[in-house]
Amino acid sequence: MDTVTLSTKFQVVIPRRIRERMCLRPGEKLQVICFDDRIELIPVRPMSKMKGFLKGFDRTFKREKEDRV
Repeated sequence: MDTVTLSTKFQVVIPRRIRERMCLRPGEKLQVICFDDRIELIPVRPMSKMKGFLKGFDRTFKREKEDRV
């Protein structure tokens, strides 16, 4: 787990390991979402880049009877 420090201007640096893993580039936009006591940064990707991002996703799950209308 990486730790970052909040600057006096409320800025953080995303660690290199995470930037490389997520293929982040300078100037890229990120959505900022707050859930209870955590902050999530989600890259804003154009739809043209989304092709195949669910490859290998297991779509099988057990549904409850109330899910069906």
